[in-house]
Amino acid sequence: MKAAGKHYRTIWLDEKNDTVVSIIDQRFLPHKFIIENITTVSEMISAIADMHVRGAGLIGAAAGYGMYLAALEAEEKEAFNNRLMKAATDLKASRPTAVNLEWAVNKQLSAISNAASIKEKIAATKHTAQLIADEDAEYCRRIGEHGLAIIEQISKNKKGEVVNILTHCNAGWLAFIDYGSATAAIYEAHKRGIKLHVWVDETRPRNQGASLTAWELLQEGVPHTVIADNTGGHLMQHSMVDMVITGADRVTRAGDAANKIGTYLKALAAFDNKIPFYVALPSSTFDWNISDGLKEIKIEERSSDEVKYIQGLCEGELKTILVTPLDSPAVNYGFDVTPSRLITGLITERGICRANEKSILELFPENL
Repeated sequence: MKAAGKHYRTIWLDEKNDTVVSIIDQRFLPHKFIIENITTVSEMISAIADMHVRGAGLIGAAAGYGMYLAALEAEEKEAFNNRLMKAATDLKASRPTAVNLEWAVNKQLSAISNAASIKEKIAATKHTAQLIADEDAEYCRRIGEHGLAIIEQISKNKKGEVVNILTHCNAGWLAFIDYGSATAAIYEAHKRGIKLHVWVDETRPRNQGASLTAWELLQEGVPHTVIADNTGGHLMQHSMVDMVITGADRVTRAGDAANKIGTYLKALAAFDNKIPFYVALPSSTFDWNISDGLKEIKIEERSSDEVKYIQGLCEGELKTILVTPLDSPAVNYGFDVTPSRLITGLITERGICRANEKSILELFPENL
């Protein structure tokens, strides 16, 4: 996708030095576009934990590149394998809810186990990191193609009138390597000339919708409007939303979906107003080992400061201000779980399925 007209991925190896991993530091968007260079696994862990990078697919890819950096560091020390296992453990702990991170680290550990010498192990981690990133981009492209059919059908039913789509949080290219999951179909429909408009939830407390999704859509010229998180139900009641599409950070084999806090409320409102609610995800977001999302998905709790303080542009400078009483306590649950019964369908790289185990496994029979 584009930033100021130039194509970028969200993470890549520096062209002049392949021991450096470059990322778009999302903490400064939409006001500043800053590229950060990462050279150690500890820097990558901090980048993931402190949300320089965020989004299910991207933190998976970041973990993959983190294992490559860990291999480069371990080459110069004793106990190579022990150091890589320590890096793997630390990377997995950096963000607990999104399963893509654990999946990517395990993929790297498998690649390492099949290599003999240290040199071969390093080469394997580099190759696998790039493979994870390339696969993520390709899967998101396919998700866009499958999701396009839904938007096309709604447009046809409305006789070419504007299709109004509501999103929550950011599941765009900034959350993946390219294209995005929830936004992939939106971008594809826009490219094909389908009239559409996106309602962008601000997504408190970190405002990923207002700062990231809106910025993305602006870069691509997609019509959109930023709304307060509590506005979605009103829009649905007044027939101003034709479909809801979100991403996910972990989806069970039975179809329950963990996503940014507030997603569940949008699903409830959509269900009550008979509006289709879709979740878009690459297969790396499925957790094949669990079935009950409410009981088995660990919900990340983040710093209360993210609720109490907010960042914005003031007189040309980024500033952080307090929005609550200083001594008021706050709690910050990062995610909630939307039960499968509220989800119209799951849009994956292999196609669209119902949010239940039988339908999911028909698309992914290798996980029976």
